[in-house]
Amino acid sequence: MQSRKKIGEILVEKGILTPKTVDRMLIVAKRHNKRLGTLLEEMEIATAEEVAEVLAVQHGAKVVNNLMKYSFPKDLLKIISPENALQYIIFPLKLEQNRLFLAMADPTDMKIVTNMAINSDLTIVPFVATRRDILAAICKHYYGREMEEPKDRTILVVDDDDSVVKMLSMLLNKHGFNTISASDGMEGFKEAISKNPHVIITDKVLPKIDGYALLASLKKLPETRSIPVLLISGQKSEQEEAIAFDKGFFDYIPKPFGEITIIARVKRALLFYDRKYELMV
Repeated sequence: MQSRKKIGEILVEKGILTPKTVDRMLIVAKRHNKRLGTLLEEMEIATAEEVAEVLAVQHGAKVVNNLMKYSFPKDLLKIISPENALQYIIFPLKLEQNRLFLAMADPTDMKIVTNMAINSDLTIVPFVATRRDILAAICKHYYGREMEEPKDRTILVVDDDDSVVKMLSMLLNKHGFNTISASDGMEGFKEAISKNPHVIITDKVLPKIDGYALLASLKKLPETRSIPVLLISGQKSEQEEAIAFDKGFFDYIPKPFGEITIIARVKRALLFYDRKYELMV
């Protein structure tokens, strides 16, 4: 069996990177325990489309794009749950007899695909797509939302208390921030994926999934794991604050809170957001 070419080789063959740049980026990838393609895309050294093309060549697959513009039957979408689609960045394209045509962002990780094939008695035919294309397809076809890139500083407020949402929105708008809101944890997760906010403020106690579960879900995706999440809570205690930081919240704000506190914490979170790529290397 012929061994697959390494991604670095293909990048050089296609003239995307020089051999010296590949060697340097392999060192950085190893240091951060990241796949080379993922790192190149995150650091904007290669485009998402270039990385997808290279992965397709490596695995003998075809590239598929613009999944947003197609329609997919509900029975097809049921084969893969939205949770699995998001966790593994995969999307079902077509079912033909016992063959499932599946778009994936990372064909190097075939564990979930292999398990799916065994459990459902399907033969998986892999296609490669960019993460953004697949995420946009998930947002539209599973959640009925369009992916957006915020033009202004956007803060997502997640709280089931309408008065809190209105108060926070008013304060943030007053200081020039754009705000979007969600009334439960699951809606907050969907808004975070589709609207890509710069900062998230969430209550701890929420319907469907609480603030802790919301943060855990956000941390699973590279697109959302670096968004600073501020936890507001009615419990003011050192133990509660320690738990919040241990779980990965950027900040902890006990109720009641004032305008100065909220704005100062949001501005500090935005500084972190702006520096996240600088801190990477």
